[in-house]
Amino acid sequence: MSSSAARKEFESGEQLQRPPPRQAPFKFLVPLVYAPILPLIRIGLRKQPVLRDRAFTIVLGAALLHGGYLVADLYDVESK
Repeated sequence: MSSSAARKEFESGEQLQRPPPRQAPFKFLVPLVYAPILPLIRIGLRKQPVLRDRAFTIVLGAALLHGGYLVADLYDVESK
């Protein structure tokens, strides 16, 4: 390709590519949401022990599943 043809393509913007906009990795920010929820469940549901324990177990299980998903995803990326 001659320099004049390359210059013409560049001027028309055909080969100009911009990087995608950067976004926050929300999957890594989720612990900032559920970490304060655990003590609030213990405090807020103090007078309802059955509901408190069930809610705490569900939120803790969800947190562990999310952590497992992130670790599995990282191992998958490293293996490729």
